[in-house]
Amino acid sequence: MAATPIAVITGASSGIGAATARQLAASGYRVVLTARRKDRIEALAAELTEAGHQATAYALDVTDRAAVDEFATAFRSLAVLVNNAGGALGADPVATGDPADWRQMYETNVIGTLNVTQALLPALTASGDGTVVILSSTAGLSTYEGGAGYVAAKHGEHVLAETLRLEIVGTPVRVIEIAPGMVKTEEFATTRFRGDAEKAAKVYAGVDAPLSADDVADTINWAVTRPSHVNIDLLVVRPRAQASNSKVHRTP
Repeated sequence: MAATPIAVITGASSGIGAATARQLAASGYRVVLTARRKDRIEALAAELTEAGHQATAYALDVTDRAAVDEFATAFRSLAVLVNNAGGALGADPVATGDPADWRQMYETNVIGTLNVTQALLPALTASGDGTVVILSSTAGLSTYEGGAGYVAAKHGEHVLAETLRLEIVGTPVRVIEIAPGMVKTEEFATTRFRGDAEKAAKVYAGVDAPLSADDVADTINWAVTRPSHVNIDLLVVRPRAQASNSKVHRTP
């Protein structure tokens, strides 16, 4: 009897990460949930276990390379890695942006993805059929005013995915990039504006049906479960109301 394939999801404590964990578990993966908030991922692991799935929680800060390397020693073989941990801070123009915010976004979105991917790539390769998923953003493909720090970080993550795919072609590992546009989750905009709920609400004001975390998780689950020879290099997903990062239809 074949062993249950394992999927590691970073940033699994809420939003897209948690939704992805639920969908991959339902697709038959044993999911390993990582995030800094131990209580959140333990609660999710308990929920999934109660539903009859296999789930494990592991508290992890992806920017801590020593901790990531220790985490990776648990895996001899790994089917899927979903690099979801990331996020945005602030919406200031380049002229007044806080370098500390830029540094934190780069560390989480780019260096965090690099740390986990490097540490788990041997196990993904050893599986004979591994998949690396990188959750970037449409911000990694084009710019918008007031978003330069986040845009720069997501461009870095996009290039990481493109370059890794070139470098490991011929190995049994796929590299999939999912680039969502406007997604309304319980925390993304609120975190970006440091808890200012009014500013966060304005991001989605008048937009008919922005994407949900489940919408994005559905695209991840679909891409991961394609036949092994099929690689979804880049999947851009936006709500119908959004034509680009700077063109969004809003009702009065």
